[in-house]
Amino acid sequence: MCGIVGYVGERNSLDVLMGGLRRLEYRGYDSAGVAVVDGSGDIETAKRAGKLQVLADELDRHPIRPGGTGIGHTRWATHGGPTDRNAHPHLGDEGRLALIHNGIIENFAELKDGLLAEGFSFESETDTEVAAVLLGRLYGETGDLREAFRRTVSQLEGAFTLLAVHKDEPGVVVGARRNSPLVIGLGDGENFLGSDVAAFVEYTKRAVAIGQDQIVAITAEGVTVTDFDGAVVEVEPFDVAWDASAAEKGGWSSFMRKEVSEQPDAVANTIRGRITDGVVAIPELEGFGDDALRDIRRITVVACGTAAYAGMVAKYAIEQWARIPVEVELSHEFRYRDPVIDEHTLVVSISQSGETMDTLMAVKYAREQGARAISVCNTQGATIPRESDAVVYTHAGPEVAVASTKAFVAQITALYLFGLHLARVRGTLSDARLAEQVEELQAVPEKIGTVLEQADRVGELAHWMSDTRSVLFLGRHVGYPIALEGALKLKELAYIHAEGFAAGELKHGPIALIEPGQPVFVVVPSPRHSANLHPKVVSNIQEIRARGARVIAIAEAGDAAVLPFADEVIRIPLAAPLFEPLLAVVPLQIFAMELSQAKGLDVDQPRNLAKSVTVE
Repeated sequence: MCGIVGYVGERNSLDVLMGGLRRLEYRGYDSAGVAVVDGSGDIETAKRAGKLQVLADELDRHPIRPGGTGIGHTRWATHGGPTDRNAHPHLGDEGRLALIHNGIIENFAELKDGLLAEGFSFESETDTEVAAVLLGRLYGETGDLREAFRRTVSQLEGAFTLLAVHKDEPGVVVGARRNSPLVIGLGDGENFLGSDVAAFVEYTKRAVAIGQDQIVAITAEGVTVTDFDGAVVEVEPFDVAWDASAAEKGGWSSFMRKEVSEQPDAVANTIRGRITDGVVAIPELEGFGDDALRDIRRITVVACGTAAYAGMVAKYAIEQWARIPVEVELSHEFRYRDPVIDEHTLVVSISQSGETMDTLMAVKYAREQGARAISVCNTQGATIPRESDAVVYTHAGPEVAVASTKAFVAQITALYLFGLHLARVRGTLSDARLAEQVEELQAVPEKIGTVLEQADRVGELAHWMSDTRSVLFLGRHVGYPIALEGALKLKELAYIHAEGFAAGELKHGPIALIEPGQPVFVVVPSPRHSANLHPKVVSNIQEIRARGARVIAIAEAGDAAVLPFADEVIRIPLAAPLFEPLLAVVPLQIFAMELSQAKGLDVDQPRNLAKSVTVE
């Protein structure tokens, strides 16, 4: 949630801020604003509710004077509605400073009461303005922005990233983070701050991730990082693995359409460097230690939304390959039920952004209880990897569309690599069996490409169904979480009722939903599946078809048994059963995307959703 950009240098900071905010639009927001310290040392601000273009139009009508120091923000409303008045930046010290904020300040009411008692007034309904006014008061006492900022953040409780500028110190931006992301961009004669590297990757690929409870001050000449007590902190720069062009549409009609097309590369890039001579060995796990992996007696996967469904898919594979029990927990439920975990428990967290607050808190809780932690993440320098013992990065590249597609298949890929690595270390699969699974995984990118060739046909189906009010999804085994993911995509993108079920549950209640014309997608397991699930799912299809359902089957090439009972059949290439989810999910993604566009909706930025959920 929320995008944050800061800049100090010789460029017109407004250009940097607006460009950075555009690349952060994927995070979700409902207002935007900027503050610039202009050439005369005054602070000029502009902020408007609505999309970033509303702010851009306002700046065209009423330009602000240029300056080399500035901060910019896109806000997701929490305290107070999405109005011009509540948009950031907020001012303090009688308009001499400006502050922006991502997160929630939990003790804002107490602080506000104290400031009101001292005679200060407030213009907005936000918790953020409390921090701005408090900073202004403390600046009046200290006359030093860094010290006043340090004292301010030390009084705040909750999750926050703050950036601030003051007219008396025109070449400085200060920032701080607690449980909310902040990254430094290191330039030549200029420096940057951002919610993530997308904010400044157009200008530099050299970055530093700010740690928990740390403060940064950037000038054109350098960067200083301290803790909340003022002690200097040593930082470790890293190079961003992609450039600004990766986060551009590149001629595609939407980011989602582009990202769906990039799924073969997302899988291939996640595999790259982790298979040598047909053997899976993940370099990032070398420091974790094989003995530690052998000592694990249980794995708990924590994740939310789409990432949780990736974990559910992986559960089948890891248990089968490594012969170790795996449970999948929603992060926001995990620590509140007093789970039984100990030093023999491995917690695997999954988060595209690495900043999902529910998942971060679950990881911290697990480690406090003595568990080991491995994260699966798509974002360098993110918080969850830093809170974990090891990280397996996906290499999907930047995913801009809010609803996840390529990150999902990359997460499954990374988890499958982990499962095969674990099986090798624990000796639970023969070399020949491991080699078979590796060969299947390496074939996935090309097979996804084959599925993508059917995109036009799936699109036609979606357009025919553009007036549909409800869609059901059925699956068994690894097809069950794919049914859940297909339903989630449709809810996210097309705003219609959709539910996913385990097909075996149908007769235990959900079949009551079936009526003539009800569309039902069925993920059909391979007839070659060793558990012989195929005839059972075909029976499920017959049951719902007999009650008038319209059946769209996702079935492997050559499966003729579904033809008499399905209205439409979308084919996927032959694959081993555990690898079918990486193929079967693609038509469901395309269907949701096409139905959304047929309804005239914004497929990249669905209503009420944010890409990175950084509050609980």
